[in-house]
Amino acid sequence: MAVVATLLTVVVVMLGAWTRLVDAGLGCPDWPGCYGFLSVPESEEAVSIAEARFPESPVDRSKGWPEMIHRYAAGTLGLVVFAIAGYALRHRRAPDVPLRQPLLIAGFVVLQAAFGMWTVTLKLWPQVVALHLLGGFTTLTLLFLLAMRLRGRRPPDGPALARDRHRWRAWLFVALGLVVAQIALGAWTAANYAAVACVDLPTCQGQWWPPMDFRHGFDVTQHVGPNYLGGQLTADGRVAIHVTHRLGAVLVLTVLGALLVAMWRAMATPAIRPWVALTGAVLLAQIGLGLANVLWQIPLPVAIAHNAMGAALLLAVVNLLWRLHPPS
Repeated sequence: MAVVATLLTVVVVMLGAWTRLVDAGLGCPDWPGCYGFLSVPESEEAVSIAEARFPESPVDRSKGWPEMIHRYAAGTLGLVVFAIAGYALRHRRAPDVPLRQPLLIAGFVVLQAAFGMWTVTLKLWPQVVALHLLGGFTTLTLLFLLAMRLRGRRPPDGPALARDRHRWRAWLFVALGLVVAQIALGAWTAANYAAVACVDLPTCQGQWWPPMDFRHGFDVTQHVGPNYLGGQLTADGRVAIHVTHRLGAVLVLTVLGALLVAMWRAMATPAIRPWVALTGAVLLAQIGLGLANVLWQIPLPVAIAHNAMGAALLLAVVNLLWRLHPPS
């Protein structure tokens, strides 16, 4: 069931990206329903009732359905996670059934639901949108680790694995920190609609260092109240975010890429080498998708894939760390 929950979380993350990219984050102005209904109003009577309830938010089915599909999927994920937590509670005395991890994930899912509500009620406040995206990636990572704990097989411990652990784990944690920071930058880029601030490569607006306002771009004190659909930042603020995200990508590619090459060449545990190669492939794919996003000006399939590949890169690095972790 943990594997099912992990896969479902991937779907929820991708649906969240789809909702955001088609500007449907406020497709339903209330939560958890849509204009007070369980689904998007369809009939003329339902639409009339909905628009009477929310006169400032006319019904747009093309925006409402992406939002509700995302909510339905997230709700299904919540039920699966609570089922896992319930099973863990019922079998808490079994030596092979973890308890704290499922309960932690269940609590995190509740927190994610709250962030989902605030995303709507606070009108896409960037701080909440970015944290909601990061929370989705965190939930995915926790479920992945639970699935690996229950089903995964580490290489047998021995002198070779001990040497690799001593040599590579610290560097992998550094790489993981960089990947997480880059995902956070991506979340901030998305929350502030800064993805199209630069539409050329390798320059931005024809300049290597265009006018940028870092103080405004990274102002985390934007106040509650305005409708943040489309973003409220100045052009220079958005350029600052976009360029920082690009520089972060270069840093991740350089550090993680060099680390993976070094691990491939010197890894003493043959069973881990394929996972090193897979992580390298995911890294290159993610960089390629990021470049394609700029060159083709954020086509929907590429942008969604960029989100999904970011999650895959995070899990790939976590997987390497898990395989180097000493058996409990």
